[in-house]
Amino acid sequence: METTLSKSIRTTDKKAEYDAACKELLSEKIILAWILKDCVDEFRNIDVKEISEYCIEGTPQVSEIPVNPDEEDAGKIRGENTEDKTVYEGTVKYDIRFHACVPGSDERIRLIVNVEAQNDFYPGYPLLKRGIYYCSRMISSQNGKEFTDSHYEKIKKVYSIWICMNPPENRCSTITRYRIREENLVGNVKECSVNYDLMSVIMICLGKTETDQENYRGVLRLLDVLLSNKTGQEEKRRVLEADFDIPMSIELEGRVNTMCNLSDGVFREGMEKGMEKGMEKGMERGAEIGAEKKQLENIGNLMDSMKLSVEQAMAALKIPEADWAKYREMIR
Repeated sequence: METTLSKSIRTTDKKAEYDAACKELLSEKIILAWILKDCVDEFRNIDVKEISEYCIEGTPQVSEIPVNPDEEDAGKIRGENTEDKTVYEGTVKYDIRFHACVPGSDERIRLIVNVEAQNDFYPGYPLLKRGIYYCSRMISSQNGKEFTDSHYEKIKKVYSIWICMNPPENRCSTITRYRIREENLVGNVKECSVNYDLMSVIMICLGKTETDQENYRGVLRLLDVLLSNKTGQEEKRRVLEADFDIPMSIELEGRVNTMCNLSDGVFREGMEKGMEKGMEKGMERGAEIGAEKKQLENIGNLMDSMKLSVEQAMAALKIPEADWAKYREMIR
């Protein structure tokens, strides 16, 4: 029989496989194109297929680029694939990172985009602060890659986009942006926005509520269906092809199937684990009830044979005073 440890390891492995499959699925260019189209101002007026085919540069990198590279070689130009390990935090990598260019401008604007899939909306810290940190790292890491010395004019704008799969109900079907904006405290001046609008954190919260389904469309619906463990493969295929005009290539279909199979496995493991915990708690509670009944019987025997009050009987049996009220109620 499997031990609890072996089951935990198996569950962890399946969850890791599921997380990896989720990132691979989200890294499909056509999926990223929909995210850019609905969430990034620079792509609002550009067709999804054009974004997918011409705007997303190269192959998006999945779990390759570290968030916290060492600082001792600040002047060294590092390649995108370098895996640097920080002394304090170990290797922490962006889920997905890629460059995107914005057509139709005199100088082609290039953006650096990070997409994160987040299952836990309350991981013990504000998720938004982590998004801001990721943006800051993407800007500081450009030193030695996008610009050198004091050529800060070459800094590229960065986006950190967080896909939250289990948000609180009040955030379901919402997309929220956080960015730097100009505010005149004294006087009235106007700075060119490209000089300060350099980072944006976008929170995409999936799910839908019974009362508000108006927002459940576009990329919100696409990602919710795509990442749902309740939607089958055929339904996902139908929604992708019919509602979003996304052709199901062999590679995309394989990734969708992998996601479905792994999500079923993770769900089953969770159910088994929950049943095991329920049985353990049930057995523990059963033992407690048995002990309480035996103690109650002892109290009654003393009261009858020795003509003691309930308090005197409990004192004779050395029952903790904290439990006296419970046994009084049971006797009553």
